[in-house]
Amino acid sequence: MSIQENCTVRENQALSHNIFALTIEAPRICALAQPGQFVHITCGDASLLRRPISICQAKDGMLKIVFVVKGDGTKWLSERRAGDVLDIVGPAGHGFDMTRLGDKPVFIGGGIGVPPMLQTMQAAKAQGAQPTAILGFRNASAVILEEDFKAVGTVYTATDDGSYGIHGFVSDVLKEHISEYTSVCCCGPKPMLRALASIAEEAGIPCQVSMEERMGCGIGACLVCVCSLKKENGDTRYGHVCKDGPVFDSKEVQW
Repeated sequence: MSIQENCTVRENQALSHNIFALTIEAPRICALAQPGQFVHITCGDASLLRRPISICQAKDGMLKIVFVVKGDGTKWLSERRAGDVLDIVGPAGHGFDMTRLGDKPVFIGGGIGVPPMLQTMQAAKAQGAQPTAILGFRNASAVILEEDFKAVGTVYTATDDGSYGIHGFVSDVLKEHISEYTSVCCCGPKPMLRALASIAEEAGIPCQVSMEERMGCGIGACLVCVCSLKKENGDTRYGHVCKDGPVFDSKEVQW
């Protein structure tokens, strides 16, 4: 269930030159939030459509979101300061099924797909699992939230160019350690998700993917975030990432 709440910004932190973390007082939304869900935020009077942003953390009435500046809406959002009020709808979408994790899940994020994995990993630890995170970034300057993940469990950090951590992709790290895990949860670009899903399927463990798609209405009324899914007989059906996802079983997705 989503609600609309006027929420006060408590902190704005620049994590890199174009990535920002907002901590927002949102007690009603936080009380409902589940790992993997997102919120829809009105970004200035000139922006007709709300901006969908994944929930990084929802704890003690405080909502944390991490986002990259891509256009006028997110630029406006990056300029908010403590005391500003935001019009937020959420939590929205279907998150991760926490009953399918097993005792040693791995949480994998690529780029701006890293933030939503933090709350999911924290929730897994709270229910008794021994979680691992694999975080992937373009280079050293793009690395975010690593210390937050390390506070929860084991962390492997990889960069495409080798300027920090492991030189390679998150899929390389997963291949090397796949026998240690009971399930995979991941968020990032579609090619990355496809590769991770293939590794998990070959290993015979469940894989849940959080799809990154552009969204319009956020409630399934428009066609902006339509994705191709599989019917039981193998034929293609279509779903909305905002309403039916953003999290899907990897075997559901028509890669």
